[in-house]
Amino acid sequence: MHIDELLHLPEAQIQANKHGLFSGLQIPANWAQGRTAFGGISAGMVYSAIQQFVDDDRVLRAFNTNFVGPITVDEPFEIEVIPMREGKNVSHFLGQVIQSGKICVACQACFGVGRASKIEVENRQVHAMSAPKKAQFIPQIPKVTPKFLRHFDLAIADGGIPFTGRKSSHYHGFMRFTQPPEKFTDAHLITIIDAWPPTLLQMMKWPAPASTVTWNLEFIHPHRPVSGSDWFAYQAHTRQAADGYGHTEATIWDKDNEVVAISRQTVAVFD
Repeated sequence: MHIDELLHLPEAQIQANKHGLFSGLQIPANWAQGRTAFGGISAGMVYSAIQQFVDDDRVLRAFNTNFVGPITVDEPFEIEVIPMREGKNVSHFLGQVIQSGKICVACQACFGVGRASKIEVENRQVHAMSAPKKAQFIPQIPKVTPKFLRHFDLAIADGGIPFTGRKSSHYHGFMRFTQPPEKFTDAHLITIIDAWPPTLLQMMKWPAPASTVTWNLEFIHPHRPVSGSDWFAYQAHTRQAADGYGHTEATIWDKDNEVVAISRQTVAVFD
């Protein structure tokens, strides 16, 4: 199923308490990641639901996701949108994926209007990587490579393939959708940022479970429009890992080498 079909949600059922409920949703098996659905697509769908309740003058500033439990693919679920507070400048929303009566994913989104300000600090962080001509990353290995990866082109510039016993714990490279979206939105950006595997997997010598527990995204505005076929540059580094948990930070650039997002994750590894 194409990414646009998953991110294009039906109109919500508005409950008496003004919550929005999107029901009858499913994620197909080819978007699976182990025993659950790919986290990026579930977060992207929640954002798509939340965004329908946001005024046009407010842009996404931060998006925090907690992966509470697995989402079973090819099984129905619903997304509930709860307005937390809508102030003069900033709006907060909560979005939840609920399947079989249990919360699987919980997202909090912060939107803010742009305001005139005398304070301006330019983000000058750039990368020195050359854009790839084609994908070059993980081969499709049955029962090892997650199914969802077929929807993305990843080109590794530095770092190792998962489960190869590397000493490195970072990834530098590029990413884009294999089948370009018709119109690239913040929902697509959320989805694609999660396409890379956790930085710690390359340090393992054989396959073992790992999963993102919390994921925080911050978005840089304004940024130039992008097309669905553009490569995004990605650099992720492990800040610390111990006791079965790792903490990573990543920066994402557009095709013009401008920062568009900052990503932070807490990852659980079961080695």
